[in-house]
Amino acid sequence: MLDHAPNRPALPPEIARRRTFAIISHPDAGKTTLTEKFLLFGGAIQMAGQVRAKGEARRTRSDFMQMEKDRGISVSASAMSFDYDTYRFNLVDTPGHSDFSEDTYRTLTAVDAAVMVIDGAKGVESQTRKLFEVCRLRDLPILTFCNKMDRESRDTFDIIDEIQQNLAIDVTPASWPIGQGADFLGCYDLLRNRLELMDRADRNKVAESIVLEGLNDPRMADHVPAGLLAQLREEVEMARELLPPLDAKSVMEGHLSPIWFGSAINSFGVKELMRGIADYAPEPQPQTAQSRQIAPEEGKVTGFVFKVQANMDPKHRDRVAFVRLASGHFERGMKLLHVRSKKQMTVASPVLFLAADRELAEEAWAGDIIGIPNHGQLRIGDALTEGEALRFSGIPSFAPELLQACRAGDPMKAKHLDKALMQFAEEGAAKVFKPVFGSGFIVGVVGQLQFEVLASRIELEYGLPVRFEPTQFTSARWVAGEKQAVEDFAAANKQHMATDSDGDPVFMTRLQWDIDRVGRDYPDIRLTATKDMMV
Repeated sequence: MLDHAPNRPALPPEIARRRTFAIISHPDAGKTTLTEKFLLFGGAIQMAGQVRAKGEARRTRSDFMQMEKDRGISVSASAMSFDYDTYRFNLVDTPGHSDFSEDTYRTLTAVDAAVMVIDGAKGVESQTRKLFEVCRLRDLPILTFCNKMDRESRDTFDIIDEIQQNLAIDVTPASWPIGQGADFLGCYDLLRNRLELMDRADRNKVAESIVLEGLNDPRMADHVPAGLLAQLREEVEMARELLPPLDAKSVMEGHLSPIWFGSAINSFGVKELMRGIADYAPEPQPQTAQSRQIAPEEGKVTGFVFKVQANMDPKHRDRVAFVRLASGHFERGMKLLHVRSKKQMTVASPVLFLAADRELAEEAWAGDIIGIPNHGQLRIGDALTEGEALRFSGIPSFAPELLQACRAGDPMKAKHLDKALMQFAEEGAAKVFKPVFGSGFIVGVVGQLQFEVLASRIELEYGLPVRFEPTQFTSARWVAGEKQAVEDFAAANKQHMATDSDGDPVFMTRLQWDIDRVGRDYPDIRLTATKDMMV
């Protein structure tokens, strides 16, 4: 079990029982299916959904956008809270698709740990590697789940070796698979000396668990064929010799990742992983603000907005700000200071999420993620406090990699398009730039699929057909420097200048030569590819 940091007081029990974590993986590794099983075993839903549902099988809870349902992918981070045993799990499901990496990056600023899901046949894939780098930057503890062991998968040692080589992190097995593919029987739980047997007949049924006295218990032979049993004993002995033992402190520091094996679609290995999250994922951790560290046990409520989602309920045109509480005990109806606008805000109807379903939150504690419905006051990076003028750091905005001009299909509706694009900009779904010369908007995104998502959402949510067209510009950089220097620079380069949705100056470039020219001719000006979303 976890030791508390020696120099910090013990957390109040209500905060200490919280585990706030994200699930990261390459698309198709089974992340959304695993999320569904968490909800099922947490008692939050009665029947797990399928990503591509047929007939009676209901759809997954965490994919609520129309496009997610049509394509069977997650394109928006969603948050879910549910109880498991004596713990409160706050799970954030992130988009697996690389085109949505910025949403994922911001989500990882709001969690204390990550569960990395990898496919037993494919191992560590490109997007897993990228997301892992983000976790590494934030020193997040990582727990690994190797999924799809009931299909043809690679050798267990090969999988562990690949994770260690590619991600430069030590791995220790928490369970060991027995057989693979069609011969996969289940796993041996190395932490509790139990044999877990998978039931292929009923996908939502929890595996049969048999408590044993170790691998040499004679009862093993009643359940595992002799050949597989000999192989299991030999492999576990090698693993214990070659791989480091499970050490809670190393896991907390992000140097060691315990790995569980299973099959999410068959509900196998999920319970053991949940137990592992309860035991080895950290309780709510201090959050970094510009002036100081904020400890979760502090009495006053503080929190920051890490995501804004518009139109979760298309009938009401609502916007919900996802807020990670950094400290204190929040109660419904509280008045909080909105630091950017310096105005008090009464939080009358905060919500807890079960994906697209939500319920009123009467109270919440440090570590929880609550939703605050609002009409555009709250933006990504905003801080809410009981009076202190805090600014949370480390919530980045990245320069887009693709730029296109956006035009309304019906020129009479151009005003509506302005409103729709501004909303998506505040949500963080895209960067929207207004050129100083010319009409219309230039929309910037990280990946091509985001243009399709934007066009689909603008049409569905606003009834506006739009088209994206190529533009002469290839990249955008924020302009920083002394106020007078920036104004002089903007006046001299009007044909390249635009403003973003916050009104900040942006330099639009066609070639790398443009960026080099600015560095040469304007030594007082800095062009940056990231902007901190502190306000």
